[in-house]
Amino acid sequence: MNDPAIDYAVTLTDLSKQFGDFVAVDRLNLNVKRGEIFGFLGPNGAGKSTTIRMLCGILPPTSGSGTVAGFDIGRDAEKIKKNIGYMSQKFSLYDDLTVEENIDFYSGIYRIPDAKKRERKEWVIGMAGLGEHRRSGTAILSGGWKQRLALGCAILHEPPIIFLDEPTSGVDPISRRNFWDLIYHLAGQGVTVFVTTHYMDEAEYCDRLGLIYRGELIALGTPEELKTREMREEIVEVFCDRPQDAMGLIEELPGVRHAALFGRGLHVVVEQAEGAIPTIERKLKDAGYPSVEAERIIPSLEDVFVSLIEARDRREAPQQEFAR
Repeated sequence: MNDPAIDYAVTLTDLSKQFGDFVAVDRLNLNVKRGEIFGFLGPNGAGKSTTIRMLCGILPPTSGSGTVAGFDIGRDAEKIKKNIGYMSQKFSLYDDLTVEENIDFYSGIYRIPDAKKRERKEWVIGMAGLGEHRRSGTAILSGGWKQRLALGCAILHEPPIIFLDEPTSGVDPISRRNFWDLIYHLAGQGVTVFVTTHYMDEAEYCDRLGLIYRGELIALGTPEELKTREMREEIVEVFCDRPQDAMGLIEELPGVRHAALFGRGLHVVVEQAEGAIPTIERKLKDAGYPSVEAERIIPSLEDVFVSLIEARDRREAPQQEFAR
């Protein structure tokens, strides 16, 4: 009989982590397929970094179980560390070393055999497009070049899984796009990519997404599934003068869950768009707005995540009142 676990790079069952009375990660259940680009999203303090530290063998779980690359996260921390790559937004590079010297340093850290070091160094330099900068000091490289070098150093030892923690924070849009081209290339070779990001356009690049909030996984699916299945409410896009002021007026209306600035207009989360649109138009025109455009649109991922988080807060509010 085939073991389904061999098809997964990461498996988590009721994984939890507590710090005293604070529950940072609460009974997380998740399977990530081999070769998948999995996006892990959530606001600051939601439990993303704590989860990644457990998956990387840095932090032991309080309860529950899980495997990474087939190794138990509770018992095989050192084996896990040898079979993963990790890259954070700080890049973990040494600015006083050249590009080649950084690669040589990490070759030693990962104990790459001498016979293979040269081959892996040339692969990283080629993959990152750093041929003309190989002898340059890392300190003078742009953010985009440092980013590619850091990725190369993280996968020198050819790990089957890489964890990328906010890897594109602070780099320009072109560098971000080029970086994702490299990620697609790695995934195409069978590498599993587990990435956290707060850029919603990047979330669209992932095969599947998980949204964590207050330590709980509150949504899981492809970007398209989340936009069509998880979004209970509907979205109305509104264009008008003084959208900041209009937002407060719109949120007073019955059936309106939330309104937020989105580009030059507003995205309004409503129970039912057909009835909400004429109500919004009438409210703003009565308030002196000369021109109002409102139409129902397909929700963005940002809309979905805000809606899910606010729905969770609304459900918890009565419980907190009762507890008092």
